[in-house]
Amino acid sequence: MSQPTRAGSENREPTTAEKIGKLHWSIGANAANTVFVQFTFFGSAFVLLLSELGFSKLQIGLLLSFFPYTGLIALFIAPAVARHGAKRTFLTFFAARKIMTTLLLLTPLVLALYGFRVTLTFVFVVTLLFALCRSIAETGYYPWHQEYVPSAVRGKYSATNNIFGTLTGFIAVAVASFIIDRSVGLSGYMLLIGIGVLFGFVSVWCYSHTPGGAPIPNNANGSTGRDLGAALRDGDFWRYLVGAGLITLAITPLVSFLPLFMQEQVGISAGNVVLIQTGTLLGGLLSTYWWGWAADRYGSKPIMLLGASFQIALPLCWMLMPRYSDLSLYAALFIALFQGIANMGWLIGSARLLHVSIVPSDKKTDYMALYYAWIGAVGGSSQLIGGQLLQFTADLSGRFFIFTLDPFIGLFSLGLLLPLVSIMLLRTVRADTSVSMEEFAFMFLRGNPFRAMSSLVEYYMARDEHATVLVTERLGQAKSPLAVDELLEALKDPRFNVRFEATISIARMRPDPRLTAALVQVLHGSELALSVNAAWALGRIGDQTAVATLRDGLHSNYRSIRAHCAHALGTLGDVKIVPLLLQRLETETDMGLQMAYASALGNLGYRETAPALLRLLAQTRNEGARMELALSLARLLGDERAFIQLWRQSRIDVATTTSQAVTALKKKISKETNGGDDLTALVERCADLLARHELREGGELLAQLAAGLPASTLDETAASILHVAVEQYVRENGRIEYLLLTLHALTVGWQ
Repeated sequence: MSQPTRAGSENREPTTAEKIGKLHWSIGANAANTVFVQFTFFGSAFVLLLSELGFSKLQIGLLLSFFPYTGLIALFIAPAVARHGAKRTFLTFFAARKIMTTLLLLTPLVLALYGFRVTLTFVFVVTLLFALCRSIAETGYYPWHQEYVPSAVRGKYSATNNIFGTLTGFIAVAVASFIIDRSVGLSGYMLLIGIGVLFGFVSVWCYSHTPGGAPIPNNANGSTGRDLGAALRDGDFWRYLVGAGLITLAITPLVSFLPLFMQEQVGISAGNVVLIQTGTLLGGLLSTYWWGWAADRYGSKPIMLLGASFQIALPLCWMLMPRYSDLSLYAALFIALFQGIANMGWLIGSARLLHVSIVPSDKKTDYMALYYAWIGAVGGSSQLIGGQLLQFTADLSGRFFIFTLDPFIGLFSLGLLLPLVSIMLLRTVRADTSVSMEEFAFMFLRGNPFRAMSSLVEYYMARDEHATVLVTERLGQAKSPLAVDELLEALKDPRFNVRFEATISIARMRPDPRLTAALVQVLHGSELALSVNAAWALGRIGDQTAVATLRDGLHSNYRSIRAHCAHALGTLGDVKIVPLLLQRLETETDMGLQMAYASALGNLGYRETAPALLRLLAQTRNEGARMELALSLARLLGDERAFIQLWRQSRIDVATTTSQAVTALKKKISKETNGGDDLTALVERCADLLARHELREGGELLAQLAAGLPASTLDETAASILHVAVEQYVRENGRIEYLLLTLHALTVGWQ
């Protein structure tokens, strides 16, 4: 970390605000550099140029290995880079590599004057010089990059950076494809290199405006404070290195030699091979912001592992794609689209995990030097292995089951197996979040993820309170874990209506520890309206971990909170509170609390409460409360749905509904009473009277029917409810809740 000096701000680490304020310069630099890399050493055009010059696959693999192998120099120059300044070192050699690239423009002249062998040597030397400059520059870049990008926005920065880089890449690839298709010989490639160098210098200028990267002076004893052993003893770090190395070993040769596979084995022209990169770019563009957002929100590790998992599918897709077909190009573009998505997930997740969790900020120079050297060694070896493997399998042909055997089958096999091993190893490294890959993936299988994602965008774009309330409602309706963070934020919104809606929306969600904890906090808060809602929501969510808090709520100073806690505990099936509820039901004078306790006891199905509920029903005059008490009694007998259905139909036509319900009893009564003709006839007369809207007379016959049933036909609770209900129905001149309760007891109360 840079130390402040009295000389001013030059040698101090910039503040987070300063870093964020100048991130656009690095984004612009990367966009300009995208044109450079696509037109020079790192695009498909360069591999095609080498093939045009007559390089063999082994020679191409050897040349491409220079880029990663020279990364080993980082181990030796890291202290000097730190003393000189990471930014200063990077800019110096970042510009120098552009100058080295300019020498490639002499390739046609060298080929014309001295022939292929000299040209081969010339290109190898230029590439080696470029690779050395690149490695020295990037030895400074990695610790500088960790410094100038704040951890809190690293995922979002990576996403934004990739979006601009991808859009620029689209244009670059389209231009490269256009030029190569319309050029003869090496002229098109030289034009691309010239344009690329110009954009490269623009990139250098943009990077010069990015803050940070000041020189790090030696310690008081003159040492640099290096301790590579500490990095090597860090188990998480070396496991990360091996896992990342395996992915590099699998992906790098595939990406390098894929243009030749498309051209030689699939039959796609050189121009279209370059165009295929647009699929990769589009996949990256479409997914980059989402990957970055997810990494900042859910952590780097699940994103990294999911991206690595996607990599496994790519070799299978390439092996099975149609060849020399009109569909070949479209299939290649589709696979490239998926490749872009997979690459972006791996790159954003792994890079963020490295900077945020794996590498300590105070030891970033040593850690990043080891990382860069290791990846360089593995990357270089992968290019050599890829070239050797292609040389070894050059004559391979035939079919194996559904797979075509060709020289590239070995590369595809490595691309299939190595990521599997890497994933198993990377699962053990230290994470920056508790969310696992499986939990993250499962989020998209619960609720409505598409509605949740669209609502997230709307939530942050809402202009006023009304709009925010509506969006908060939709977040709950999505029932997706993706909406949890926004609902938690809405629960702390300074606008009361938003907080109120948040409690309702959270109640629609599936159980989530963070949502439950937030509602518990609201329940214990000072806002009575929100506390009441929180108690209700805790019951509706169905999280058993809230039971203890709701029990405490039964002793609240506020009647409304006590009532809603009782309702919630009844919904959650907490039978341990039955004695307390029974006691309070007998002594409570507040009607609202009596109703709450009665409803909870009904939900709990505690049959011993039937007498108390029947007494309360007889004392209650409010229509809605009476029907709720009748429902509580019906719940004691079971089959709540049947009672609700009976109630709904009776609201439309009470006479027909009750008559049909009585008629449906005839067969059961006949069976249970061994064909009692008198009772059967009584049922028929009762049904007829009810159908004619003579409800009181029909009720009197129901009373006779209840009295005539043998004692053993109904269970004890059903019999007690039946006799009281039918008696009260006749006595109170036909109150409908007693009639429905009588019919329900006769329907479901048989032993």
